Amino acid sequence: MAMEMAMEEDPLPLRQQQEEEEEEEAALLLGMGAYSGPVRPVGASGSGETMLLWALGQPASQRHNAFVRHAAHSFTLDACARRLSLLQSPSSMATPGVTGAVVWDSAVVLAKFLEHAVDSARLALRGARAVELGAGCGLAGCVAALLGAHVLLTDLPDRLKLLRKNVHLNVGEDARGSARVIDLIWGHDPHPDLLDPPLHFVLGSDVIYSEEAVDDLLITLKQLSGPHTTIILAGELRNDVVLECFLDAAMEDFQVGCIEQEQWHPDFRTRRVALFILVKKRPLALQPDHL
Repeated sequence: MAMEMAMEEDPLPLRQQQEEEEEEEAALLLGMGAYSGPVRPVGASGSGETMLLWALGQPASQRHNAFVRHAAHSFTLDACARRLSLLQSPSSMATPGVTGAVVWDSAVVLAKFLEHAVDSARLALRGARAVELGAGCGLAGCVAALLGAHVLLTDLPDRLKLLRKNVHLNVGEDARGSARVIDLIWGHDPHPDLLDPPLHFVLGSDVIYSEEAVDDLLITLKQLSGPHTTIILAGELRNDVVLECFLDAAMEDFQVGCIEQEQWHPDFRTRRVALFILVKKRPLALQPDHL
C-alpha cells in the first residue's frame, strides 16, 4: 500500500525536475550575439559564476600550459588548413608586466574555438570587422583573419614589434581576410579606425588579469561595442577575485554568457580556461517592457 501511494505521489516532483531540465536546456539553446551555438547565461552575480567554475572545474588541479611552451622561441599550431608559426620572446618575460611576449593556453583555446565554430556553422567571420585586445603574439587575431575577418590587432605601443612580425609571417595575401596592427591603451579614446565602421567582433585572451585593469578594460569594451558587436573572451582561471570583479562590473552594461567546453574544439579543451561571450545591453527605453 505504501509503495502504491509513493508511486502515486512521484509524478509531480518528476514533472518538476523534467521541467527544470527542459528550462536549463532551452536556456543553453538561445545562443548569444553572432554566435548561434549553446550558451549558458551567467547568473545574477559574479560570485556565483566563479564558485561554479572553480568548484566544477578545479582549475588548479589541471595541467598548466597544456598547449604551449614558454621557453621556446617560436610556437606552431595547425589551423585553417595551414601551419602557423609565431615568434616568442621568452627573455622579455623577465620584465615586470610583460606577459604578451609568449603564447598562452587561453589564446590557443580561443583561436581553435573560432576555427571550430566557423567549421560547424555556428559563427560567420568572413567579411566581419574584428578587433583583438591585448593581442600579444597575435594568435587569435591571425586565425580570425585566416577565417575571413578583417582584424585590427591591438596592444600597448611598446608591444607592437613582435606582433607585427607575427602578422606578417602568418597572414599573407592569400588570406581570406586581412590583419593590421594598431596601438590601443585601455581606457583611452580609441583610434577612429577602431570605431568606424562598427565592429562585429571584439576578441581577447587573458585580458582579465588584475582588478586595477578591470575598469579600463570595460571602458574600452563599451567604447568598441555597438548593438551588433559580439565580444568573445578566453581567460585562464588564476584568480577568482579578479574574475568576480570583472563579471559583476560587466553585467551592468552587458549580457554575459559562458560557452561550455562541449562547444570548443575537441582537441583543445582545458578546465584551466573559461570562455565568455558578451553583448551590450539595449538601452532601457528600447527593451520590450518599456516600449
